[in-house]
Amino acid sequence: QVQLVESGGGLVQAGGSLRLSCAASGRTFSNYAVGWFRQAPGKEREFVGAISRSGGSTQYPDSVKGRFTISRDNAKNAVYLQMNSLKPEDTAVYYCAARGYSYAPSWYDYDSWGQGTQVTVSS
Repeated sequence: QVQLVESGGGLVQAGGSLRLSCAASGRTFSNYAVGWFRQAPGKEREFVGAISRSGGSTQYPDSVKGRFTISRDNAKNAVYLQMNSLKPEDTAVYYCAARGYSYAPSWYDYDSWGQGTQVTVSS
């Protein structure tokens, strides 16, 4: 497995931007697809996007498409989630997760997880 650590969360006003980072260690990072998920209090974990092992393809749900962008730098063992036009409903703990296959939208398909970083969007 690969170890993951998220950073970059914080408090931002609606309409603002944040960039989350996911730093990896332990294995060859380019062998892992990475997904981003979020979980708000009382809600199920939600898929917010994923990126392939090479970074050549991404997938987003409609709820964030056009606002969120995932990228990765395998030389730095890092994946990024750029979040623009943030809304109060984007408030949640954000997690990155890795799997040693192609990316998937279901959280249970991932076997390595970070500890999460809180994102709070004020109205």
